[in-house]
Amino acid sequence: MFENYYVNTNAQSNGDHEVHVESCDHLPESQNRKALGRFTRCQDAVKTAKEAYQNSNGCFYCCPACHTS
Repeated sequence: MFENYYVNTNAQSNGDHEVHVESCDHLPESQNRKALGRFTRCQDAVKTAKEAYQNSNGCFYCCPACHTS
């Protein structure tokens, strides 16, 4: 199933930019996120996010398979 993914344009305190699915309760406000596109896997969304933000990482809540720190 395809889902819309977004990356937080504001880095966390550890420097990571979190990737979220559109339905995530922790999705940043619209002015603080960048659309990544539609993907079937978080790994592909994180790979796309790393093109803009090298320190991208999956959200602990909505992308646990891609959460590394």
